Amino acid sequence: MLRRILWWGGALPAALALLTLAVINRQSVTLVLDPFRPEAPLLSLVLPFYVFLFSSLLIGILIGGTAVWLAQARWRRSARRRAREAQRWRAEADRLARERAALAAG
Repeated sequence: MLRRILWWGGALPAALALLTLAVINRQSVTLVLDPFRPEAPLLSLVLPFYVFLFSSLLIGILIGGTAVWLAQARWRRSARRRAREAQRWRAEADRLARERAALAAG
């Protein structure tokens, strides 16, 4: 419960700050993608500034999530290997239990 309260305590102000930035920064901004001729660019985007803010936030989340996912690959591989090993041991224990029951009955 405390964890949820702390999460909301951080998420709510962050969401309000982002919404405030979005409302305040509605002016169109030109993003020039041509570094050699900035006065007459061949590639440029004209969008409201909040689109650039939210898209950079989204790109950061995606890059961070991908980095974490790649960093945890070793642990996921280890967990899969150990799960297969545990399944093998369970199958062996079941087989031995059936053999013991057959010997006890016969």
